[in-house]
Amino acid sequence: MLPRLAKVPMIEKLTVALGDRSYPIHIGPGALQDVRFTAVAKGKSVVIITDDHVAPRWLPAVRSALQSSARMVREIILPSGEASKSIEHLSALWDQLLTWQCDRKTLLVALGGGVIGDLVGFAAATYQRGIPFVQVPTTLLAQVDSSVGGKTAINHPKGKNMIGAFYQPIAVFSDTNTLNTLPDREFKSGLAEVIKHGLIIDVQEVATLEQDLPRILAREPAALTRMIVKACTIKADIVAQDEREVGVRAWLNLGHTFGHAIEVGLGYGVWLHGEAVAAGCCVAATLSHLRGDLSVAEVARISTLFAAAGLPTKAPRLGGVPQYMELMAHDKKADAGAIHYVLLKALGKATVSTTDDAHVAQALEAHFA
Repeated sequence: MLPRLAKVPMIEKLTVALGDRSYPIHIGPGALQDVRFTAVAKGKSVVIITDDHVAPRWLPAVRSALQSSARMVREIILPSGEASKSIEHLSALWDQLLTWQCDRKTLLVALGGGVIGDLVGFAAATYQRGIPFVQVPTTLLAQVDSSVGGKTAINHPKGKNMIGAFYQPIAVFSDTNTLNTLPDREFKSGLAEVIKHGLIIDVQEVATLEQDLPRILAREPAALTRMIVKACTIKADIVAQDEREVGVRAWLNLGHTFGHAIEVGLGYGVWLHGEAVAAGCCVAATLSHLRGDLSVAEVARISTLFAAAGLPTKAPRLGGVPQYMELMAHDKKADAGAIHYVLLKALGKATVSTTDDAHVAQALEAHFA
């Protein structure tokens, strides 16, 4: 039996403030039955793009909701997994949109996790030089991070998210009911980005997560909604200050330089993104300590929180430090051959800096499984 979307009286609303490109984020159980969701499709030709894991669970409900107001609703179902975030699948999307003679008023709906959101967002950014799209994230990782801020991309064999564009959706609808069917591993993967948000800018949120973690892991609706609203508030504020990542938005990449190296080195999809970010944050915390910023106790506190969330604190060795350095040289924050790392000056205070390769090697060696 397919899951039903329960109605509740209150959906939280945030706004990503970007002038004439501002858009709302609707968060809570039942967001996909809210009248504001059906309203975005009113009179439009809609293409829902999802994957073969999400489709059986949520496509019928989403299709039914949009058909009540859209002129036409079509759907595309892609294979699930990181491998779909490729030029081949992007080209296949373009081909289908052209076959259906979709125009600039066609609305794309990205129904799924971060892979679908990134891929559909990039398709929307590039098809006919830009068409509207809506994010409907169904994983915790996507609800707290990738659906907000307009980063769209596909992967390249030499680096993750290396081909893409900044392109904002017209709305985000995060229905926390979709998390009820999420496998534990994927749910915990999303917690990595939540913890990261607290580490970079809000030490009080770190303390709140430490206290609330049992309720969050039990997926209590009120705890989930509070956590997602807070994470999205942090990210929306940062994006409003720095949409194109020339300043403070780079803080959101804490753990990602090391994490992306893990994902590329192992092969996309072997580790989930949040798992790689968690291990990467622990390496970054140790590196911050070696630079004289974090105490041993603070590094331990960070590792303890990730471990309590069921996330890895150790990194795979791969080809050792040399392979990590080679992979990280392709990071988007690299500048003139120098790798820039997001580090912590203190809990709740991030910085971006180059650092001594010997310290990087020491931090990595301390975290190899």
